[in-house]
Amino acid sequence: MNRKLSIAFATAIVGLTLAGSVQAYDADWKRGRVYYRMVCTACHEAKAGGAIAPTTKTKAEWAAYIKADKHAKGKESLKHYVSKQYRDSIKATNKAAAKFADVPEQELLEDIKAFVNKGAKDGDAPAKCS
Repeated sequence: MNRKLSIAFATAIVGLTLAGSVQAYDADWKRGRVYYRMVCTACHEAKAGGAIAPTTKTKAEWAAYIKADKHAKGKESLKHYVSKQYRDSIKATNKAAAKFADVPEQELLEDIKAFVNKGAKDGDAPAKCS
């Protein structure tokens, strides 16, 4: 009987350990804000004629835009701009790209999503880029 109880207890501990390691990532909107402002805004100001503030879209519009993964009028992948390869290519001239060089791409994208959702027209804290 003790052996069965020990096996059940060990199985429960392993199950709880595995469940804890599969938790969803809790996005960091502050890190997303830093990256968005220092990388996205800087690029838009230099190459696209001006910044794109989070308040230009609603949360639903941002979600659709990010899900579509289209950038530059559909010519490029949005995910390219959070890729480690892209960050590596600009880190010599961009402090945020250098600072977040080792952040996993999906985490950084989630951070940016959290920031634009918070700063969207209908977000908790509509934000303008500065």
